[in-house]
Amino acid sequence: MPSSRFFRPLFTLSLAAALVSGCAWADDVKEIRIAVPDISAGPTPSGAGITDVLRDQQSLEKEFAKDGIKVRWDFFKGAGPAINEALANGQEDFAYLGDLPAIVGKASGLDTRLLSATARDIKLYLAVQPGSGITSLEALKGKRVAIFRGTATQLSFASALASRGLKESDYKVINLDYNAANTALVAKQIDATWAGAGLIALKAKGLAELPLTTVDLGGAGSVQTVLLGRGAFVDAHPDLTARLLKAQQPAVAWLRDEAHKQAYVDLVSRLASYPAAILATDAADQSFARIFDPQLDSSFTGNLQHSVDLALQARLIRKGFQVSSWAQPQYLNAALQTAPDATQASR
Repeated sequence: MPSSRFFRPLFTLSLAAALVSGCAWADDVKEIRIAVPDISAGPTPSGAGITDVLRDQQSLEKEFAKDGIKVRWDFFKGAGPAINEALANGQEDFAYLGDLPAIVGKASGLDTRLLSATARDIKLYLAVQPGSGITSLEALKGKRVAIFRGTATQLSFASALASRGLKESDYKVINLDYNAANTALVAKQIDATWAGAGLIALKAKGLAELPLTTVDLGGAGSVQTVLLGRGAFVDAHPDLTARLLKAQQPAVAWLRDEAHKQAYVDLVSRLASYPAAILATDAADQSFARIFDPQLDSSFTGNLQHSVDLALQARLIRKGFQVSSWAQPQYLNAALQTAPDATQASR
């Protein structure tokens, strides 16, 4: 086996060769299609996180305009399951996804490449009816809980339960999307729901109590999000893949700068139709420099591997896999070498 001092130059050369050879196919691409789950509560779409920043700054559009390549953003109310179907049908080239749908797709045989972390340790909340007296997951046993199945929220709930020695079968779980779950909670058709910062709006109106978050569980149930590439596209166009990762990094650096936190809150509020005060409340005690670190480091891939193993244990997937064989960090690593601020913002 070659020593590392010889292997690294060879690896760098092999990637460079792939990028050069990929240029032969670049002229065939007229459009790059990117799928995003739509979390918006209003008429304009929003994916929050890096996707909203990229769209606002037109980072990808500017990068590929010189070649006459359009960037198409497709937002899916059906979230992860709908995006996996679109990837399987060759209708999308890249996808920004939460951990569970990304894992489900891979475990089901969908040929994707794990290209970048996009967020880590996203906080989720338990919302219950006001005056219910429910303050813990244990006290919720046997109650009606709405979960958006097939999304990262489902895996988050399973992880939160496992941390307390509980399982989904201890509850009457109902599959509802986020807006429907909020409506059902207000109408007292369910006892609780588990979701993201949008639940703060219900609390602000006195329509729900939020007795528990993933922070209270020591991080159990926090969500990771990723950038995936469709395998056939990445293999055929390594140059475009590398350019997309490189073009993403200035937006990542901007997002990770704590001085931009309020500007980010205002941006997502405008796009997603969420009150800015609610988003600010959620973001107040969180480090954007840490949450939006793009690196596929051992901490991130280790958490993903734990999620794969948990998804298998909870029967959310039928077959496990090794995250190390899924990840292709070479594109991100090359991008970070030319945009170091993306990994060092606010440190």
